[in-house]
Amino acid sequence: MTEAEDRKPQSDEARSGYDGESTSEITSEFALPKGLAAHRTGGETETTSEFAVPRGLDAPQVTTAEPEGSAFSRPSTYDARSAPAAFTPPTGMPTVSLAKDVPWQDRMRAMLRMPVTERPAPEHRPKAEDEGPAVPRVLDLTLRIGELLLAGGEGAEDVEAAMFAVCRSYGLDRCEPTVTFTLLSISYQPSLVEDPVTASRTVRRRGSDYTRLAAVFRLVDDLSDPETHQSLEDAYRRLAEIRRNRHPYPTWVLTSASGLLAGAASVLVGGGVLVFLAAAVGAMLGDRLAWLCAGRGLPEFYQFLVAAMPPAAIGVALTLAHVDVAASGVITGGLFALLPGRALVAGVQDGLTGFYITAAARLLEVMYFFVGIVVGVLVVLYVGVSLGAHLNPDAALVGAHRPVVQIVASMVLSLTFAVLLQQERSTVLAVTLNGGVAWVVYGAMRYAGEISPVASTAAAAGLVGLFGQLLSRYRFASALPYTTAAIGPLLPGSATYFGLLAIAQNEVDRGLVSLTKAAALAMAIAIGVNLGSEVSRLFLRVSVEKRRAAKRTRGF
Repeated sequence: MTEAEDRKPQSDEARSGYDGESTSEITSEFALPKGLAAHRTGGETETTSEFAVPRGLDAPQVTTAEPEGSAFSRPSTYDARSAPAAFTPPTGMPTVSLAKDVPWQDRMRAMLRMPVTERPAPEHRPKAEDEGPAVPRVLDLTLRIGELLLAGGEGAEDVEAAMFAVCRSYGLDRCEPTVTFTLLSISYQPSLVEDPVTASRTVRRRGSDYTRLAAVFRLVDDLSDPETHQSLEDAYRRLAEIRRNRHPYPTWVLTSASGLLAGAASVLVGGGVLVFLAAAVGAMLGDRLAWLCAGRGLPEFYQFLVAAMPPAAIGVALTLAHVDVAASGVITGGLFALLPGRALVAGVQDGLTGFYITAAARLLEVMYFFVGIVVGVLVVLYVGVSLGAHLNPDAALVGAHRPVVQIVASMVLSLTFAVLLQQERSTVLAVTLNGGVAWVVYGAMRYAGEISPVASTAAAAGLVGLFGQLLSRYRFASALPYTTAAIGPLLPGSATYFGLLAIAQNEVDRGLVSLTKAAALAMAIAIGVNLGSEVSRLFLRVSVEKRRAAKRTRGF
């Protein structure tokens, strides 16, 4: 028999099955031996995992209506509409009071510093609508309110607190607002297993209208009040009315206020009646030129540059005409009306509260405004010096022997500053008194106590911040209308002028020293206002958890 014939029967046997039926050829080494019958179960695949249930052990089977999903699928017992109201962390729920007598700024500021999983989420009150407002519309309303607050000069921390208060009032507890200098964004995540909804808005225009700012604060207060039921349509209607409101003071009143502010500032540094009139005229001319540049669409840098020229030009012209008048008082009074104290305080406050990007942007804006003022004054001073004007940088503007006149001038300066900021008439008297108290403290420490001007300025600004926060919390309003105008008498106008004059006369070293002193005074004002605001919380009956701050080790 040949080798081929020997292999033929073997292939025939291989093609035959174990039970005599014709099957496909089995070539695997794991094939069952002939005569060994495999135990088969009906319709199920063979289990090969080591985690399989042993034979004979019946595991309880749970029948589900739908097959089991992935680890990220929603639990079978989860219902978005009847979800539990709060999640209890392992460390317990923090004690946070949401009482009505606590200002919403303090409540929301404390809650924003908590992790999302630790924020208290009480049962939502029933809404007038059956299913509640749509999430995109609530986020849009929140961004529009935040835009008005940020454009009005409010600090980033208070803007975030207001945005969180609006979202929370409509049941959106799991939201995260983010505030930068020109961009607002907010993200809301319905649950841990659903995609977040994010919206953003750009702040393009800014203006100083504290009447509008106060109206927005009242709207947020009404929305966060648990006893007030404000529908989304009512909130949109009130917001539209706020945006359409007219300024409380006409243009001619604002121009007159800028002149009175400059005149009061010139008297504050030792000027007389003629100096008062010259400073007032120069400031009003600068204000009109700035309005003209704004109408032509020029940036604010050029508006400040042009507005600084008329007071300096009048002071130099009086010197060239040999008029017995303190030209330094005229120029200093004009500078008081231009120094950006509001933006400086807001920038330092954002930096101290941890919003470093917004603080850097605000301080950079202040620097551009200040450079514009410097360029405008320096151009006029260079021209005056070249024409033979004898301006003395050593002439000290001291009026310590006129305390009553200075107190009155400081109150007039704060009053006119409040008008320029478009404040409500009900707040003008309080901020005027606050400015007078600030100058009394400064004068007592600087002239009577002979303390350094930086320390005296910081103490007076701290008192302004303290009283401003107490007044704002009493009325559940913003603190800016009570503090910004009150720091007007403390602005470093004379130090800025003498620094610029020294530089114009080629005494750069002396000019830089004076400008450094002006910068130190400005920082003392901003830090003092913020410190007074923080100290004011010690006198408030606030039962919310203290705001959590960043903890860093030294050197890291």
